[in-house]
Order: sequence, then structure tokens, then C-alpha cells
Amino acid sequence: MWTDQDQAVATPAISTLDADPAFLADVLAGLAASPKAIPARWFYDRRGSELFEAITALPEYYPTRTEAALLERAGDDLAGLCDPGCAVIEFGSGSSAKTPTLLRHIEPAAYVPIDISGDFLRESARGIASAFPGMAVFPVEANFMAPVPLPSAVQGRPKLGFFPGSTIGNLTPLAATDLLRTMRQSLGDGARLLIGIDRIKDESVLVPAYDDAAGVTADFNLNLLTRINRELDGTLPVDRFRHRAIWNDSLARIEMHLEALDDLAFHVAGRRFTMKAGETIHTENSHKYGARDARTLLLAGGWTPMAEWQDDRGWFGLILAEARPHPMAP
Repeated sequence: MWTDQDQAVATPAISTLDADPAFLADVLAGLAASPKAIPARWFYDRRGSELFEAITALPEYYPTRTEAALLERAGDDLAGLCDPGCAVIEFGSGSSAKTPTLLRHIEPAAYVPIDISGDFLRESARGIASAFPGMAVFPVEANFMAPVPLPSAVQGRPKLGFFPGSTIGNLTPLAATDLLRTMRQSLGDGARLLIGIDRIKDESVLVPAYDDAAGVTADFNLNLLTRINRELDGTLPVDRFRHRAIWNDSLARIEMHLEALDDLAFHVAGRRFTMKAGETIHTENSHKYGARDARTLLLAGGWTPMAEWQDDRGWFGLILAEARPHPMAP
């Protein structure tokens, strides 16, 4: 059963006057900053979402297939640890590619995918509803970085948050902690959270995962500039930028940048910007965590780890955590 009663109607192509004000503000502030940076959440217009799904199938991109196999392996354990009749709330659901594995094992009463890309969200939700006809599906178009009001139909049910893909790694540790606290606020005390977290590993594995030989990740990164040009009246010369992915060992993260190949001048929403050759726009981080680091991060965000699974190589971890009452004593 699929319903979009809680959804805003998707809008067609937009002009600067009715562009997403948060997108406009982030882009203008990011291009005026030094160094320049734009938050990774703005990758995901429809084309960006499609490109990311293509990335997940690349031979270099290990996280998706590793996590999918891990979900299958952990499925029976999860069935015993999750409340019968719960509602699964997926943050940043995208194509919901891994979700059927989880749903098959725990058989929830309802599924609430949350994503910022509305058309992509509703299309994926219809696919899930078709595959699980006895389960209610309530897609919610929203930015999950802020508290998300959940559909009234799931308010009284036990809740399992689902945050796969190591998306938590896109945030700095401070922002990741804030997001985990926001998720706790959205789900409520007593809720559980199943989260995927990518582990620190050799640079020879990490860098190709974000700079593939076919150039799909480069297209994904450069599509951000195309979106700015389309939605914010930008004049960025997309062909004068190149994609770069580097491992920052001191911060334990992969960084993605868009590097200017020449001295450039361009406009966005009527404002003029310049860049020197070699200057970059920092577009994404992907932090990697050791096992203890990941558990500490969850605790800082208000979640107490209950169970954990990892693949045989120790490349990726799944952690089930619970929003327990805050203790009165240390």
C-alpha cells in the first residue's frame, strides 16, 4: 500500500526566483568562502541521484555490495532484535536498493522513506510498495538534517531508523553527532537505529572508489555545477573544472573537490565570482571510522550500541543502536 498523502507536490523546472532558498544560500556562501565549499547534499537532483546509483554498481565502489552482503548475513539476527510490527524509517532512502533485504527479514508493518529528491523518492517508494503489498509505505520528501515529522499512521509503532551506505561519513564528526541527535528527536526514545559505517582501510582501495576509471564519479561531482547553472542562473564553465578525490589521512577521510583548470570568472544568481587555476570547490567528505570510533560517535549522538556485524575483511560495519533514556549518573 503506497500513499503520498503526507507529500508536497513536486515542482517542475525552477528559476532563481523560486529556487530552493537553502540551495541558493549554501551556494552563494560556499563560493564566497575561502576555501570554497558546497555541502554534498546538493548533489542529489534527479540526475545526481541517478549517477549515484550508477556509482554503487561500479567495480571500484566496494561499500554498496559489501553492506548488502552484510545485511543478508545479519538478517536473522535482526529479525530477533527488532520489534514485531515496527515502522522502518529510512533516512536518505535514494533508490532503496538495500531496503528489501532488511524488510524481508524483519517484516515491518510500515516503511517511511525520507529523501530530498522528491521524484526519485516517489518512484522508489512505488517499487517497494509493489514488492511488499501488505506493508504501508509513506514517502516523505524532506531534508533529514532537521527533525522530520513522521506520518501520523506510524506514530504509535516501535520505530527502527535505517541509515545505510555510510552516509554518516559525509559529515564532519561534529555535524554527524548533531545528525544522530536529530534522528533521535525524529524517532523518539526507545527507537532503534541500524546504521552502516565504512571503516578505515588502505588508500589504494579508498581512492579508486571515489575516482573510478569510467569517470562516473567525476560526472556526479561535475553535475553539481550543471545544477547550479540550471537552477541558480549560473554561468560556471563546467568543462573548465576537473574532479579530484584525495585521501586526507590526518582527518581519516576521502575528500572530493572540483578544481579550476584555468583562472575563471562566472556568475551565480547575479553575483560575480572568480577562481584561480588550481583552486578548488570542496564538495564532499567521506569519513572512515575504526570500530571503537564508530561506537563512540553513536554514544555521543545519544544512541547506545546493541549489536554489531562486519564483513570478513573488516572493511564495513553495521551497528544496531537504541535510544535509551539518558542516565542520571556517570
